[in-house]
Amino acid sequence: MSDKNPIYRVQFINNGEKYELYVRKLMPSNLFGFIEIGDFVWNNHSSLVLDTSEEKLKSEFDSVETSYIPMHNILRIDQVKKQGTAKISSLGDKVTAFPNPVYTPNPKK
Repeated sequence: MSDKNPIYRVQFINNGEKYELYVRKLMPSNLFGFIEIGDFVWNNHSSLVLDTSEEKLKSEFDSVETSYIPMHNILRIDQVKKQGTAKISSLGDKVTAFPNPVYTPNPKK
């Protein structure tokens, strides 16, 4: 694709839910282990039916210019031809966060 202003679909895990966002800004962060996303793309609703999942995301990222997502939370990044609907979906009970904390304090000390 030779689009000068590409759109990326970023899927990541946050608090046991799968987030799917559309952004125009995507780059490795100066913060080690993070991906930097920004310039969020939202649907302009022309109908009376609103997607509550997208509205929740809009309000959560309303005043956010740039967000830093931990690399280990990223599920997938795609460059897409056109935007879709941003959404949050449940992962269920069988998904465990990875990795476990590297440092665990020794309670015997």
